[in-house]
Amino acid sequence: MKKRLLLLIVAVLATMSALAGCGSNTPADSNAANGTEQGGKTTEDVKSFNMVLRHIHIRDTAKKSLEILQQTVKKTESDVPGLTFVLDGVEDAVNRDVKLKAEMAAGTQPPVFSLFGGADTRNYSKAGRLLPLNDILKELGIADSFFDLREFTVDGQIYGLPESGYIEGFFYNKKLFEQAGAKVPTTWDELVSAMELLKAKGITPIAMGAGSGDGWVVNMLVNSMFVALGGPKLQEGFATGATKWTDPAVIETFKRIQMMVEKQYIDPNVLGLKFPQGQANFYTGKAAMLFDGSWAVNAISGESSTVKDDTGFFRFPDVGGPGDGYINGGWSNGYGFSATVKDQELTAVKAFIKNFYNQENQKRTLIETSQIPSMKGISDVQGANALIQTIGEAQGSAKGAFPAFDSLVQPKVKVTLEATMQQLLGGKIEPEKAAERMQKTQDEANAESK
Repeated sequence: MKKRLLLLIVAVLATMSALAGCGSNTPADSNAANGTEQGGKTTEDVKSFNMVLRHIHIRDTAKKSLEILQQTVKKTESDVPGLTFVLDGVEDAVNRDVKLKAEMAAGTQPPVFSLFGGADTRNYSKAGRLLPLNDILKELGIADSFFDLREFTVDGQIYGLPESGYIEGFFYNKKLFEQAGAKVPTTWDELVSAMELLKAKGITPIAMGAGSGDGWVVNMLVNSMFVALGGPKLQEGFATGATKWTDPAVIETFKRIQMMVEKQYIDPNVLGLKFPQGQANFYTGKAAMLFDGSWAVNAISGESSTVKDDTGFFRFPDVGGPGDGYINGGWSNGYGFSATVKDQELTAVKAFIKNFYNQENQKRTLIETSQIPSMKGISDVQGANALIQTIGEAQGSAKGAFPAFDSLVQPKVKVTLEATMQQLLGGKIEPEKAAERMQKTQDEANAESK
């Protein structure tokens, strides 16, 4: 599946025309301002109701994102008579892999919740748990306002809306690179050389925290590596059987990760650190590189950072494979809505979408949280972080983009790769055995999907 080349962010934002009316603050029901709702009922006649809204903005680095959400909630409550939102903040992996999965199985999902595109959206929509949004988006006039809804679209129906976009790659400390005499790598050999020079100076080359529950962190690097070596079609074929986890590109990826651990290019305490701790080791200057998503800009530019003025970004270097020049990026993390919402709740869902997905919030997303907007039309980028503009340049120079592998495979495959890579980081499994385990799980998942 050929992926559309993601455009240079700053250029896109500067050239797309503003969407008329999307930033309007008009209440979802204009009669609410007069103390009535549609049909002539007074607000005293309206039945009060609560709606749970599950979000993942619980870390200190997500305070600005939470603030935008809270203000949207307050505005929506004022627009919808009787509505009270109950915010339920849950850590990302716990929401996706534990709570939401169990709720979807039981049919007890909250009315509004953080949703991942790809396989999660496909599975939950086929189970009848997700609210189709096509008609709502048309009603609100924003059906064509998003950059890309492919990961939330199943059989032509849209089931979720991305909160923001992302790309993944290497953040690097310019001062530490200069201190070690290392240059920004464009090839694998140059990356290895840079890591060796940094290590020789007593500098940890790559910060990473992939301890208990955070095995997904190393998989960002793994994903970019096996696509570089095998091309985007490699990961597109796992769930169809067209390709295998035992293919040479995957085994070579596992071998390179093993080498990076053995040479201590990756933080030797990688399994003793959680994701935020590994990230902090970069933005406090204790390591020279961090492989992460563009969402990390918020932490790197935050109050606790000592490297905010010394950080650059480069995409995964070329390895001589068919995936050279591609970058991991897309719009896959956002909000979904329960198919079981009642009439009052449906009114609230529409008001929430209108109040959250508009030009004002999209501009705030770019400037205040340094994340890539999910909607078109922002022409004024004054105040945007310089690092996010650098990321835009890396994105714009890429040959194309590919989605995260876990949007293409079944959830059990994702979970198995996390556990398997933690074992590889800990020296508990060999690359070939790791590949065999992954293929066994993939075969099982494919059989279950038939």
